[in-house]
Amino acid sequence: MTEYAIEMTDEITDEMDEVIRDGLNAYNDEITEYSDRRSLAIVVKDTRTGHVIGGMLGRSSLGLLFIELVFLPKTLRNSGLGSALLKKFEDEGRARGCLSAVLYTISFQAPEFYEKHGWHKFGEVSCNPPGTSRIFMSKPL
Repeated sequence: MTEYAIEMTDEITDEMDEVIRDGLNAYNDEITEYSDRRSLAIVVKDTRTGHVIGGMLGRSSLGLLFIELVFLPKTLRNSGLGSALLKKFEDEGRARGCLSAVLYTISFQAPEFYEKHGWHKFGEVSCNPPGTSRIFMSKPL
């Protein structure tokens, strides 16, 4: 039997990420005999510097599209850019064969934005600070 120790940290190393992610992916592939996972990033770049200034990160896996992180600087919000990013993300999910998309947002972030684009709330969990909640949303693709 393997000897082991349990440790806790607030810093995730590349080794930790690789062992856990690769182990879970291998398990899922073995059980489902299906592997379609791919990362997805749609970024906005400053044309003068070439630096990323915002965008959308996520992945597709087992026929689901996951939106994980979205950020646009204040100067680019409410310009239609967020809608364009979301459309590109959803279109790529469809191209990858995804049947649905899922995300979570925070009540003070953008639930109304996603609802305007056909997303539906399927869960809500209170969090801090008081009066705030995580809102879980999905959309058929």
